[in-house]
Amino acid sequence: MADDSRIRDMFGIDADMPVPVLEGDSDLVPTIDENYRFDPQVTRAVLAGFAHGSRVLVQGLHGTGKSTHIEQIAARLNWPLMRVNLDGQISRADLVGKDQVVIEDGQPRTAFEEGVIPYALTRPMALVFDEYDAGRPEVMFIIQRLLERDGLFTLTEQNRVIRPHPNFRLFATANTVGLGNINGLYHGVNRLNQAQLDRWNIIASLDYLAPDEEFFVVTGQVPEAAETVGADGVRTMIEVAALTRSGFAAGDVSALMSPRTVISWAQNAVIFGDVELAFRFSFLNRCDPSEHPLVAEYYQRCFGDDLRVSHTAAAS
Repeated sequence: MADDSRIRDMFGIDADMPVPVLEGDSDLVPTIDENYRFDPQVTRAVLAGFAHGSRVLVQGLHGTGKSTHIEQIAARLNWPLMRVNLDGQISRADLVGKDQVVIEDGQPRTAFEEGVIPYALTRPMALVFDEYDAGRPEVMFIIQRLLERDGLFTLTEQNRVIRPHPNFRLFATANTVGLGNINGLYHGVNRLNQAQLDRWNIIASLDYLAPDEEFFVVTGQVPEAAETVGADGVRTMIEVAALTRSGFAAGDVSALMSPRTVISWAQNAVIFGDVELAFRFSFLNRCDPSEHPLVAEYYQRCFGDDLRVSHTAAAS
C-alpha cells in the first residue's frame, strides 16, 4: 500500500502533485542525504515517473548527479531502487537470465536463473539504467520491450510473459541526448535508435548546481572545510570547478570537477591543511599533463596564486 503525499511539502517545489510513498522496509531503499539539493524541474520530471509510471530519461554532463537525483527522490518515497550500468560488459544474459547448472539432491540439473529485468519487473522497484547511451545494440532492443505502453516482457527462454508490478518504475541516465559523440566529449557512447528514444515519456536535462547550492552541499558534506579553508575559500574552490566545467564543454580540457570532486578537494584540504596540495591530489594529477598550464591558469584566476606545474607540461 502507498500513502500519497504532496511534493510541495516533501521537496519544497512550487507545484502540487500527489506522489505515492511506499510502506515497508527494504535494503534496496537508498539512504537519505539531508544535504542533497534538488533541481526543481528535474525533480518534477522524476516524480512524474514515480507517480504516473512515466518512463523518464535524465540527460546531463557527467558529475551533474543524475543518478543520485533519482536515488534521493526514491529515498524520500521509500522506494526500492536498483541501478544497472550499461557498460560494454552488460549482456543479454545479464538482463534476461540464463540456464545454469545447479546441484539438487546431489545431482546436477539445469535451471533458469532470472536476470535483472525479470527480478525488478515483478516487484515494487525503480530500475535505473545508467550510461544509457553506451549500451550495446542487442541490449538496447531488449530494453525497448519495457518501453512499450503496457511494458509486458516476454521471457522466450521460458515461454512466459511477465506483467510489470504496479509499482515498477523505469528510469535512465545518459550524458548525451542520443546523437552519439558529436562534440567529441564522450567516446564510447552510441547514437540511439530514435524510435526507442521516442518511447521515453519524459526527457529531462540536468545541469550543475548553482554556486550557492553547491556551497551548501560541500559544507554540508565537509563541515570542517568552512573552518579550515573558510567560507570564502570554499566558494573559490567552487569557482575553479566552474571554470573546469566551462573548459570541458568548450573542449579546452578533457576532465572537469564534479561536485563530488569538490567535496574530495575539501576533504583533502582538511586532511592536509593545504588547499593547493589537496587540489593536486583531488584533480590536477588526473588531468593530462598538457592541460596542466590551463588548469593552473584557472586556479590562478580564482585564488590569485601561481600553481607550479612541471616543465614538461609547461613546455607542451
